[in-house]
Amino acid sequence: MTQNSERDEPQRITAPQGPAHKRDVTRRKFLVASGAAVAAVGVGGVVAASANAEGTAEGTTDAGSSATGASAAEACYRLTGETTEGPYYIDADKIRKDITEDRDGIPFTLRLKVIDSDTCKPLRRAAVDIWHCDALGIYSGYESLSGGGGGGGGTTPPSGTPTGTPTGTPPSGDPGGGGGGHEEPTDDERYLRGTQLTDQHGYVEFKTVFPGWYRGRAVHIHTKVHVGGKMTDAGYEGGHTCHTGQFFFAETAVLASADVAPYATSTTERTTLDEDTIYGGGGTQDGLLKLKYRKGHIEKGVIGSLTMGVDPDETHDGTS
Repeated sequence: MTQNSERDEPQRITAPQGPAHKRDVTRRKFLVASGAAVAAVGVGGVVAASANAEGTAEGTTDAGSSATGASAAEACYRLTGETTEGPYYIDADKIRKDITEDRDGIPFTLRLKVIDSDTCKPLRRAAVDIWHCDALGIYSGYESLSGGGGGGGGTTPPSGTPTGTPTGTPPSGDPGGGGGGHEEPTDDERYLRGTQLTDQHGYVEFKTVFPGWYRGRAVHIHTKVHVGGKMTDAGYEGGHTCHTGQFFFAETAVLASADVAPYATSTTERTTLDEDTIYGGGGTQDGLLKLKYRKGHIEKGVIGSLTMGVDPDETHDGTS
């Protein structure tokens, strides 16, 4: 992994490799760790949005809090679900916290904790990549390919009003988030992409915008976790990828975002969380974020958080 690098040739699909000793997931315990509550948004009422194992959205009103740190009831999770890498990954392109650049959208803070799913201890100095589309479904580096959800070309943003919740089977194909081989970048843009190292407690935080949607996929963010490497002048190098996954958003928050510009200008058919072909339906274990935002004022900003349980001894590059 190097900073500001592009791949010279498409990724080759290989089967994940790992040590002979497989960890027994059924023996993992759900432990309670100490700490203060994750920071809430501002003061006044907020909405804490999540979903159950079936993907049904839930929302509760919370008075808000100014405390920071780990949750007082934070669980030691089982392995977080693995997913495909998708075609639009660019290898550790920028080491940075704020990945917004010039993109418009609802301010979004993503707070992650990475732990060893067997020992429940935080993984220090693990490199966490995230990348996602903008409010109108466009991926940087692939503007001419992502096209705002399969519309063909990314230079003209959609206009009109959102189509709301679709009915029936989602459209076939997955132009930016599921299967398919790696595509070579078509431009030099790198917005909404970044890499950071976890701190001594396993935490990392990104500043970005709430993702939009595109044809065939629910709203999501891609992620990779790399271990065993080191920081160099060129970026994070060496080691291996122990986790490739995606983060997902409750329907209540997505529908609220659809009333806010520029999301409200999209005419792309939206795929719901239940209809998504990548989301496994297992709640936080399958990447469903815990979200907080002011009720009725999602445009003020959203905080998303999740603890990821990964196996640092395994290799999951998401290409198989």
